[in-house]
Amino acid sequence: MVSAKPFFRADHVGSLLRPPELLSARERFTKGEIDAADLRAVEDAAISDAVALQEETGLQIVTDGELRRENWWIDFISRLEGLRIEEGQNPTFAGTQARYVPKNVVTREKLRWPGPILRRDFTFVADVASTTAKITLPSPSRIHFHGGRNVVSRDAYPDIDAFFEDVASVYRREIAALEEAGCRYIQIDDPILAYFVDDKMRDQIVTEGDQPDERLARYVRLINACIAKAHPQTTIGVHVCRGNARSAWLASGGYDRIAETVLGGLDVDHFLLEYDDERSGDFRPLRFVPRGKRVVLGLVTTKRGALEDPEALCRRVEEATKYVALEDLALSPQCGFASIREGNLISSEEQWAKLRLVVETANRIWGG
Repeated sequence: MVSAKPFFRADHVGSLLRPPELLSARERFTKGEIDAADLRAVEDAAISDAVALQEETGLQIVTDGELRRENWWIDFISRLEGLRIEEGQNPTFAGTQARYVPKNVVTREKLRWPGPILRRDFTFVADVASTTAKITLPSPSRIHFHGGRNVVSRDAYPDIDAFFEDVASVYRREIAALEEAGCRYIQIDDPILAYFVDDKMRDQIVTEGDQPDERLARYVRLINACIAKAHPQTTIGVHVCRGNARSAWLASGGYDRIAETVLGGLDVDHFLLEYDDERSGDFRPLRFVPRGKRVVLGLVTTKRGALEDPEALCRRVEEATKYVALEDLALSPQCGFASIREGNLISSEEQWAKLRLVVETANRIWGG
């Protein structure tokens, strides 16, 4: 057990580009040419390499790159009992020619936890790492957002409060299982929270019969319920971005609309926030971050390969200190490099150069 909660000046959101041999193995598995054990062996090798490369960049926090996952959320949520994944009629990601439409989660029966879902994955990366390993969890809001009440069975849940209570129970049990395996840094990925800054997304919520601000507050209460029984020495971070698939995005707008509710209301240790371009707005919303909570500034984009200017990154961190003390800040990319299996439209070399830039800039600002 560690003596203090982990916090790292150079962090990253989690997902990494899948190497070609892993993509090939997954395709062969889909065709029935190899079995699950063969696929996992390829995954194990790819993850071992990814951990070594993360450590070579100087990162003190590593992940498995989410290399076992189809995308950032579906592999975990699809394992929960009582729901199914369906094709959605949802907004299409914008920003590139690559078209990606999010799927729906439809709850048909009472939700049930099948037992530990990510513990084995965490244990593997922790065993091969010489630094701290973290695990990423998709936010519980992903189970409800696309469709709202209309994707939750009224037969199973005539009272919607009972649905949210069951969701929280599932997450509490999963978090407890990870903690039992030694995990002390859990990151909850929640792009959904940032969708509430976008007029089009808010209009869709109204069409579904909800008020956007009320639903947002409900999600904050839900996340707080999910983490309410976390170990006192477990760091909980929440990552908030505006969508990330094939270098495309889904929502646009600064954090102003959600800052008081989200930054001021979530009972987490730190936030990992997207701040890589003009769609993210300015740093003024950070004034709602309570003293004692920390912010990881996602200033380095994963959507384009060109490297940011280190001097410009330093200036932006300094600008953020108008609202959050320097000792409570850190640096990271704005999102993962492969929120879906196909990954963003950058090269592997560019990905590792981005992570080295994060480490070198953080060492320059806070000392290595």
